Amino acid sequence: MEKKTTNKRFILIFAVFILLGGTYGIYKYMHSLAHEETDDAQIEKNMNPIIPRVAGYVTKVYVKDNQFVKKGDTLFTIDNRDYLVKVEEAKAAFIVAEENYAVSKADIGTAQANVSVSDANVQSAGGSIETAKIRLNRASNDYERYNNLYKNHSITKQQFEQAEAAKLEAESQLRILQEQQKATSYQKTVASSRSNVSAKQAEAAAANIKRAKAVLDAAQLNLNYTVVTASIDGQVSKIAIQPGQFIQPGQSLFYVINNQEVWVIANFKETQLSKMVEGQKVTIKVDAFPDTEFEGAIASFSPATGARFSILPPDNATGNFVKTIQRLPVKISLNASNDASKMKLLRPGMNVDVDVHLK
Repeated sequence: MEKKTTNKRFILIFAVFILLGGTYGIYKYMHSLAHEETDDAQIEKNMNPIIPRVAGYVTKVYVKDNQFVKKGDTLFTIDNRDYLVKVEEAKAAFIVAEENYAVSKADIGTAQANVSVSDANVQSAGGSIETAKIRLNRASNDYERYNNLYKNHSITKQQFEQAEAAKLEAESQLRILQEQQKATSYQKTVASSRSNVSAKQAEAAAANIKRAKAVLDAAQLNLNYTVVTASIDGQVSKIAIQPGQFIQPGQSLFYVINNQEVWVIANFKETQLSKMVEGQKVTIKVDAFPDTEFEGAIASFSPATGARFSILPPDNATGNFVKTIQRLPVKISLNASNDASKMKLLRPGMNVDVDVHLK
């Protein structure tokens, strides 16, 4: 009698387990039709690297590990003495360039005045030559007339010689004025050439001013870069620098974490993506807060699998091929309706479980 009771109890317990297992299996199957889940997911935030733009020795660090900062707060400073010297050199070079330009402009005025004087001299010489030609023409006519009269013995030899001397004097005066005109024209040419040279020198001096100004601006900019400030509101990571340390441009020193925006990157298997689309509701559970559920939505899908973005992406054309299921990163945005106090506690890299509602 006792044996039959034991068998009935075993059968009853076994049937209960079968019923519970079947119920759970049916639930999981029905759930899988409307949900896609993964635990390969992490919290993400913008992590802005602090990278100096100039080289130098750190003089002072103004922040500590994990400190909250505002945009524009000074993080650390670099020894600026070398950069101050370069600024002063650039200022001196700029002043010299301006003085050279002023001298060039003055030379242009002088050269243009010389051109004007030479042009007036040329015009004056031209007028004198015309007068000398008229005088020579008159003297030549007088000489011809007196020559005929002298041949006829109508005038004395002295009168003839005076007419001849007047003609020779007029010819000589015309030659002198013509030579003077040539010299004046040459002076005008030289003055014009000097004026053109002065204009070119002024253009070069103006270009030197722009170059000196650019050098000065660059030197001032490098001086400003010796004070490194926060570009956003956020929280700094571990500070890996100290006073006296030499740093190089482009060297990543630490990070400022932007706490204003947070999202989730979930790596789903490629076989899970067929029914997933942007905008679908997502339930998120963070390991750090197991009693809290966060709501979100699918924002976008990565253009390639995670393996393609690795340093050494797989090349299936070499070696033996073994098919492995690939994972595609999916960006999930968190809703603004979530608990703000809990949202502030989320940190990049935290593990989460993601449940996408397909329907």
